[in-house]
Amino acid sequence: MVLWLDGGMPELDLSTDAVSLTEQLVNIESVSLDEKSIADAVEAALVSLDHLSVTRLGNTVVARTDLGRDERVVIAGHIDTVPLNDNLPARRDEEHLHGLGSCDMKGGDAVMLKIAATLPEPNRDLTFIFYEAEEIDETYNGLKMLSQQAPELMNADFAILMEPSNAVVEAGCQGTMRIDVRTTGERAHSARSWMGVNAIHGAADILARLAAYDARRPVIDGLEYHEGLNAVFIRGGVAGNVLPDECVVEVNFRFAPDRSEADAEGFLSDFFEGYDITVTDTAPGALPGLSVPAAAAFLQAVGGEANPKFGWTDVARFTGLGVPAVNFGPGDPLLAHKQEEHVPFQDIVRC
Repeated sequence: MVLWLDGGMPELDLSTDAVSLTEQLVNIESVSLDEKSIADAVEAALVSLDHLSVTRLGNTVVARTDLGRDERVVIAGHIDTVPLNDNLPARRDEEHLHGLGSCDMKGGDAVMLKIAATLPEPNRDLTFIFYEAEEIDETYNGLKMLSQQAPELMNADFAILMEPSNAVVEAGCQGTMRIDVRTTGERAHSARSWMGVNAIHGAADILARLAAYDARRPVIDGLEYHEGLNAVFIRGGVAGNVLPDECVVEVNFRFAPDRSEADAEGFLSDFFEGYDITVTDTAPGALPGLSVPAAAAFLQAVGGEANPKFGWTDVARFTGLGVPAVNFGPGDPLLAHKQEEHVPFQDIVRC
């Protein structure tokens, strides 16, 4: 249940338990680019806490302790969701809270709010970042805007991103790069195909190379990452009676964080030697950084277990600023964006 103040702004009750707070957050609709109501509620709740200084940039809210501790830790979570899919309001069963954003990632946001409300004198200074527009084009990403307009608010010795990870640490993340691999031919009438060159047929070698790809599995900080190279789209063709003179195979490369983007592009150039390739999208990976004192202490505090992160997350934005970061949040990432999205009560409590 969400309380609504005069003027139509929702109110969050920070005195309640973390599961109930998750339910309150889920019931504030916050599809990407429509986060004002939830940002208003989060800001109002944090401003009421005397031990925090609060800054707002757009619909991104930052709250900080300033206790002069030797180290600072950032805890971050996005407040937007994908579009509704007949999965609001929230509902409970015996062990789970169901509803849009429950797993990705309002359970994590609730954990952040409970820590902010109940830990006025942490042993390290804390920065809480509740940011907008993670689920859409990075142009709108609240963390990206923060890193460009107020990067000092992201400075820290260590960062925790509350992305769903089954309440187990997932360290770093892999990078991602998309390329177009292009073949060319010569148009001709399909009734006289010997007069032309079929560019789609020319893509067979590209697909054969991909099928024979042997994935690299580097071990970094004791964690085994697993690279992936796959065709994700193929396009070509002019008409039903014309040999195509161009075919493009779109390839996605998920590379381990010990490779830079330049290294990844160099690998792809070598792998597809003889073909014209164009990079269409790229994002760097993030090294685990588990040897950093704050990271090592955190890992020990939450059980000592860590897994590699195979997908890309915003931890890379912190790494780009020189801040080691991990993913640690309630919920199964495989449920993110699904209509049946839900989060176990025990994951929220554990985090």
